[in-house]
Amino acid sequence: MPLDMTELRRRQRGRNRALLIVLLALAALFYALAVVKLGHYH
Repeated sequence: MPLDMTELRRRQRGRNRALLIVLLALAALFYALAVVKLGHYH
C-alpha cells in the first residue's frame, strides 16, 4: 500500500529535523569540551 507524497514528505521533514537537532547537540557538546580543555591550559 503506497503512501501519498504529503505523508512521505512530512516523515522526511521530521527525520531531517531530528537529525539536525542531533548534529547541533553534538557540535555544542564538542564545543563545550574544547572550551573546558582549553580553559584548563590557561
